[in-house]
Amino acid sequence: MHCARRSSRSALASAQRRIRHVQSLAINLLNGISFGLLLFMLSAGLTLIFSMLGVLNFAHASFYMLGAYVGYSVAARAGFWSALVIAPLVVGSIGAALERWLLRRVRSHGHLAELLLTFGAAYVLGELVKLGWGLSPLGASVPAALDGPLFTLYGATFARYRAFMMLVSLVMLVSLYAVLRVSKAGLIVRAALTHPSAVEALGHNVPRVFTGVFAAGTALAALAGVIGAPLSVIEPAMAESLGSIVFVVVVIGGLGSLGGALAASLLIGCVQTLAVASDVSLGDVLATFDASLPREWDALTLAQLAPLIPYLLLVGMLALRPRGLFGRRDDHA
Repeated sequence: MHCARRSSRSALASAQRRIRHVQSLAINLLNGISFGLLLFMLSAGLTLIFSMLGVLNFAHASFYMLGAYVGYSVAARAGFWSALVIAPLVVGSIGAALERWLLRRVRSHGHLAELLLTFGAAYVLGELVKLGWGLSPLGASVPAALDGPLFTLYGATFARYRAFMMLVSLVMLVSLYAVLRVSKAGLIVRAALTHPSAVEALGHNVPRVFTGVFAAGTALAALAGVIGAPLSVIEPAMAESLGSIVFVVVVIGGLGSLGGALAASLLIGCVQTLAVASDVSLGDVLATFDASLPREWDALTLAQLAPLIPYLLLVGMLALRPRGLFGRRDDHA
């Protein structure tokens, strides 16, 4: 009888451990999806600009950083909800000025001139941020209405703010699709890419359309900066740290493909988040393929390798499918 009780308690404890493991995995997966949707919010603007204008904007992550700083300043005076509206408008206006007064002048010289100009603009924006806000890191706070957990499973919590971030990303995705595929404005934009003379003959200002697209892309980057700021530290290096991952997302998804950017963002967000939360060693992973391998890799965990995962995925994608998940052979969506 005592043996049966011990066996029953052992089975119950084992079942509870499995349940906690599954619930912890679910929380980490939700965190990964929320991070992936933040990456999509940032990469969507870059994808929009490239697919519509053919400009690979190297300053895109700098507009994300600028959005975080402007949002921080606006939130300190008028609150988070005002920053959510004002910061994208301010940064979008700066993006419009960059396209109107600089990019438009070098467009006739080819894509290399556009790339070099945006590369220089990234450094200029970085230095302006240092002059305006200094070098010290700043911390943005979560608004009171979104603070705290949405739900808790055996001690593992999913933040209410992450759910809000996911909701904003999904609303942005639906809005982009509606504007580009259904609305009259989207029809004009798509027609201006292939038949600019015909669009101008109908009375539409094609250069102004291109300026609006660039402004919208940079505004989306700023929106991602405002929303992502409470989950990280606002500092001048944030453009460099996240900018490279954004380009990885765009290349893996396929240059110019919004659907590809969404798929790649979710893939990278989930895989990287699950790796960070894992305590599995690299030796354990290698042992599943060949148990005879030496165990020198046991001291290296997947969590330590997490920062490398996006770039390993990039190398694998370029080796197996250079045009990305949803990119066509001409690299346009």
